[in-house]
Amino acid sequence: MPGCRFGKAQGRIQDTMPVPMTVEGAEALRAELQNRKGVLRQEISKQIGVAREHGDLRENAEYHAAKEEQGLNEARIRDIESKLAEAQVIDIRKIPAGDKVIFGVTVRLLDVSTDETVSYKIVGEDEADLKAGKISVTSPVARALIGKVVGDSVKVQAPGGQREYEVDEVQHF
Repeated sequence: MPGCRFGKAQGRIQDTMPVPMTVEGAEALRAELQNRKGVLRQEISKQIGVAREHGDLRENAEYHAAKEEQGLNEARIRDIESKLAEAQVIDIRKIPAGDKVIFGVTVRLLDVSTDETVSYKIVGEDEADLKAGKISVTSPVARALIGKVVGDSVKVQAPGGQREYEVDEVQHF
């Protein structure tokens, strides 16, 4: 059934919601997946082989470290595959440009109290990176901005107190 997943723990069918993701985010995950399945798997396999040659595996720290790395790599592979399977990839370039804040746009905001500007790209949860100017669609700032248009003001509760921003520009790229 589309949009449903059989819940292992509960033994019943659960609804799953598609997770929004930008094209760039999906491409980055696919590249990481390819690297982990190819290059990294081979490197870890070689490490395990070299460690086995050292003898008794019960007290072989190199072997145990390589096996742990293998387990972590395989877990990350499953995680990426799951995220890609649940992703709803949204290409903002295919949506007609406008002044409305939607998922995937870059929005420039004017801080009403300081007259400083800040820009954020609204992305999926796994893509968020504040230092790179990318905020999660589920963040308080993004939730306050979604649906607003250029000229609208929004109030956001930030860690340092409430801030008021004006939507200055919306960019589709």
